[in-house]
Amino acid sequence: MKEFNKITSHIIPLVMKDVDTDMIIPAQFMTKVNKEGYGEYLFTRLRDGDASFVFNQPQYKDAQILLSGSNFGCGSSREVAVWALQQAGISVIIAESFSDIFHSNAAKNGLLLIQLPKDVVNAWMQEAENKTCVLTVDLEMQTVCDQDGEVEHFEYDTFRKSCLLKGYDDMDYLLAHLGEIEQHEQA
Repeated sequence: MKEFNKITSHIIPLVMKDVDTDMIIPAQFMTKVNKEGYGEYLFTRLRDGDASFVFNQPQYKDAQILLSGSNFGCGSSREVAVWALQQAGISVIIAESFSDIFHSNAAKNGLLLIQLPKDVVNAWMQEAENKTCVLTVDLEMQTVCDQDGEVEHFEYDTFRKSCLLKGYDDMDYLLAHLGEIEQHEQA
């Protein structure tokens, strides 16, 4: 996993709620035996079915922050959905709420999920649809700042924050404490 640094990016406004994992990555593309090669299939059905779909719009190309409605990541517990989002360049998702399983999969794979109030999410959605909306996400300070200087604070699990800032997955975390573990075993 790579270390999470402060990110400043324009956002992709996905004006939807209940975005399920089958929308994110349809099951027929989950045939690989490794974690690579899923980004190209992100939202395939929606991209193919609607030329105006937000991921088809050039103004959102290279954005690292996705903004969405409530219950993002619902549906089946496919970890591949997180991999597809990351491989498509998404580092942060800001939404009103997330599915529990998706939230867990994201945290374990280094995708930062930020839950903010509906009015904040909606204001940034409107701004992004009308013009470019740029946000700065600072995990260390647990803040999201817009281009007007407005700051929103968010809550984040202390353990997951530490891991994400260091670029640790669960195994990296354990290995970082190997000396302490070995001392405990010897005692």
